[in-house]
Amino acid sequence: MTELTRRVLFSVVAAPLAGLVIYFGGWALAATLGAIAGTAAWEIFRMARADGTNPLSTLGIALAALIPLCVHAHYLGLFTPSIAADSVIFLAVVASVIWARGAEGKPFVAISVTVFGVLYAAMITFVYPLRYHDYAVGAGAGTALVMFPVFLVWATDTGAYTFGRLFGKKKLMPSVSPGKTVVGAIGGLFVAIAICWLYSKAVLEPAAHLALSPIGVVVFGAAISIAAQTGDLLESLLKRDAGVKDSGTLLGGHGGMLDRLDAFLFAAPAAYFTILAFTA
Repeated sequence: MTELTRRVLFSVVAAPLAGLVIYFGGWALAATLGAIAGTAAWEIFRMARADGTNPLSTLGIALAALIPLCVHAHYLGLFTPSIAADSVIFLAVVASVIWARGAEGKPFVAISVTVFGVLYAAMITFVYPLRYHDYAVGAGAGTALVMFPVFLVWATDTGAYTFGRLFGKKKLMPSVSPGKTVVGAIGGLFVAIAICWLYSKAVLEPAAHLALSPIGVVVFGAAISIAAQTGDLLESLLKRDAGVKDSGTLLGGHGGMLDRLDAFLFAAPAAYFTILAFTA
């Protein structure tokens, strides 16, 4: 079974469930994002341990899972992020490393990997501000906005696989991901831009009253496609460095959470900031 087939099968099952959670929003969305972030962080730390690093897994998983809940609390007016709060979190990591690792436990590496794992996994949190963007007036509009980068990730995967199989010869980064080609990457980019235009006209304009100009379509589609392919390559790099085939075993033969969401972890923040730039 190819990686594209796995992604498609996973999407067929997961997309309707995800759509319901996104539509419902609120605490259900925050809790789901927290569970995803915590699971992704666990897989990151699992790969790090396979590479000989010993991060603070328990603390990192808890922090990653907590970030979407804090964002939810912020939208409810219960919590305001600040430099002070960020400093407390960082100091908690440092203090835990000093206590749990000591000088012989490679504290510098432990701190770096723990913080990286938390931030990497918690990028899924950008789904929440996308759901409650100013253009997301109503549950339907918010869901349409979140599903925008989801469809563009699928388009990028499909385009890259199809063009790569038909015309790809020169490898993109053979030392990281031997199956990816330059033509495939370009094909994924163009298919994403095409789907971006279709989705904008068919869904975003009527549902969220968000009309993208031709330049906006090209910039948005390209930004999401490049972000998705970067996320895919990063996870491949981490797995190769750790010497593992999959990030985890949560989904059985389909691998782990990161294997299915690696591209979207980068696409979600890219979508948020791109929409922010075009609607400011």
